[in-house]
Amino acid sequence: MRIMSNIRNFSIIAHIDHGKTTLTDRLLEVTHTIPMGGTARRLDSNPIEQERGITIKLAPVRMHYQLANINYQLNLIDTPGHVDFSYEVSRALHACEGAVLVVDATKGIQAQTLANYDKAISAGLTIIPFINKIDMAAAEPERLAQELIDTLGFKAEEIIFGSAKSGAGVTELLDAIVTRIPSPSVPNHTSLRALVFNSIFDQHKGVIAFVKIFEGDINPNNRDQLYLFATREKLSPLEIGYFAPDMHSVDHLGVGEVGYIATGHKDIRAITIGDTLTVVGANITPIAGYQRPQPMVFMDLYPIDAGNYRNLVDALGKLALNDAALSYHAAASPALGHGFRVGFLGILHAEIVTERLSREFEVQVVNTSPSVPYQMTLKNGDHLEVSSPSDWPRPEVIDHIEEPVVTLTVFTPEPYVGGIMELCQGKRAEFIDLEYLGGRVRLNYLMPLSELITDFYDRLKSVSSGYASVQYDHGGYQVVDAVKVDILLNGEEAGALSFVSPRFSAEGRGRVLVEKLKDAIPRSLIEVAIQAAIGGKIIARATIRAFRKDVTAKLHGGDMTRNRKLLEKQKKGKKKMKMLGNVEVPQAAFTAILKI
Repeated sequence: MRIMSNIRNFSIIAHIDHGKTTLTDRLLEVTHTIPMGGTARRLDSNPIEQERGITIKLAPVRMHYQLANINYQLNLIDTPGHVDFSYEVSRALHACEGAVLVVDATKGIQAQTLANYDKAISAGLTIIPFINKIDMAAAEPERLAQELIDTLGFKAEEIIFGSAKSGAGVTELLDAIVTRIPSPSVPNHTSLRALVFNSIFDQHKGVIAFVKIFEGDINPNNRDQLYLFATREKLSPLEIGYFAPDMHSVDHLGVGEVGYIATGHKDIRAITIGDTLTVVGANITPIAGYQRPQPMVFMDLYPIDAGNYRNLVDALGKLALNDAALSYHAAASPALGHGFRVGFLGILHAEIVTERLSREFEVQVVNTSPSVPYQMTLKNGDHLEVSSPSDWPRPEVIDHIEEPVVTLTVFTPEPYVGGIMELCQGKRAEFIDLEYLGGRVRLNYLMPLSELITDFYDRLKSVSSGYASVQYDHGGYQVVDAVKVDILLNGEEAGALSFVSPRFSAEGRGRVLVEKLKDAIPRSLIEVAIQAAIGGKIIARATIRAFRKDVTAKLHGGDMTRNRKLLEKQKKGKKKMKMLGNVEVPQAAFTAILKI
C-alpha cells in the first residue's frame, strides 16, 4: 500500500499559450513516465487539441520521482488555459493539494493567470510560481519575477526559472513539488469518500469516472457495491486503475490517490461530475463538489444536406458521451429544415464541436447566430427561460426580461486603456474599477453576455494590437429592455433569421440585416419584399426586384395592342406567383448572413 506522506497531487495552471502543456511533457520525460523525445503534447489526445495547440479537457497522469532515496507518487492533472473551459480548472484544483502557476517570461501576467491564481487560493492550495521561456530573446525574467512579487505576493526565493522547451529548471520544479506541496490529509473515517472530478466514455468499458480518494479505499476484491451519493446510482466496477498516461489497471486505489473506475454504465449523464462516490450503507458527509456546467451560448445546427440529418443525430449523441457540457434538443426551421438547438460553454466550445462534427463524422452544418438564455417574468406570474428567438412570447404578455451578465477582467498594457474603455462602453459594459500593476492595467467591468459572444474578442485584439487578455465569470442576471426582431420574406416570418436585441439598437440592427439579405438572396421571377418588424410594426424594408422576361421579343412588327396584351398577361401571372410562391433562402446566402 502506498504511504500517504509520499503522495503529491497537483495541477499546472496558466494563461493560454504560456507553455503549460510543453512543461507537462518535460515532467513526464524527466520522471521516465514516457520516453525522452517522444510525441509532443502527449496528454492532448484530441487531434484538434494537437493542431490548435490548446488543451480542451483536463487530463490526469501518475508519475514516480525519487528524492533523497525516497520514492514519491506525483499525481498531475493538466488543465485547459482558455477561459471557455475554466470550469475544468476548478474541478482539477478541487482534487489537488498544490498547483504550479506557469507564467510566460515574454508576456508576463495576463488575465487568466490572475483568474487561475485566485481559484487556487480559494481552494486553499500551495502555489509554486514557474517563470517559463527564459531562453527566449524577448524574455524579461527579472522584471516578471518582481511583478509576481508585487502583484501576487510571492517571495523571491519561491520563484523557479526555467524553460519547458529545453528542460531547464524542470528538476528544480520537481524537487519543489515534493518539498513544498503537502501530502493528502489524514482521513477521520475509514468509509469510502471519493470525488468524481471528470468522466469519459469508452466503447467497451462504459463510462470511466476520474476519482480522487479522500477517505477509505476502492478494492474490488471486497465486493462492496459502490454508489453515487447525490444520484443514488449504484455501480459495480469493471476495472480500477490510474493514468500513466495510458490506463493501467490495479487491484487497489488507496486514500490520497487519483485514478479511474470503469463503471460499465452506457449513459455518461448518470455519472454526475462533482458527486461523491461511496459504498452502499455508508453514513458519510458528501464532498463539496460541482454542479453540472450550464451552457451559456446557444446555436441552432442544421445539416447542409438534409439527407445527413440522421448522421447529425448519431454524431451529437456520440460527442455528448465524452462531453458532459454539451446539451441539445430538436429544432426545426422552414428555411433550413430539421436540426438541433445546441448549448455550449462559449464560442470556442461551439467552434470545437462544429469542427469535430465535420472532421470526425463528416457532417457539414450551418449554424444560426449565437444567443444567450433570457429569464422572463410574464404578467400572469409565470417564469420562463428562453434561449431561442423562435420561442419568444408575444410582447404584450411579458412583464420584464433579464439577461445574463459576466464580470469581465481585461489585462492590458497602459497605452491601450483608452481604446479598450471605449470598446467596453459601446458594448453596454458597466465600469467597476481600474488597477495599475506595474506597467499593466487591470480593468473590471460588468458586461452583458450577449455583447461578449459576438465580436468582442476580435475587436479587443484589434484595439490592443493583440496585447490585451480577458477573463470572465458569470455574474448573474440583470433587467434589460429587449425585443425580438422578426424578419419577414414576402409577409411570411423567417424564424431562423430572427434575433433578440436591446430596444435602443434593434431598429439599426434590423436595417443592416435587411440590406444584407437584399444582397444575399438572389433575384428570381417574382418580387421579394424583405421586412424587419418588432411586434406588428415594420421598422425596415428592402425589395428585390424580379427578373423581367422580355415576352415581346418574339413579336416582329404589328400593332402596339399586341405588345400591351402580352405584358398584361405577364403581369397577371407574376401576381399569381407572388401570392402562391414562397421565398427560398439559399444555404450559401444564409451562411454569408451569419458571418456578418
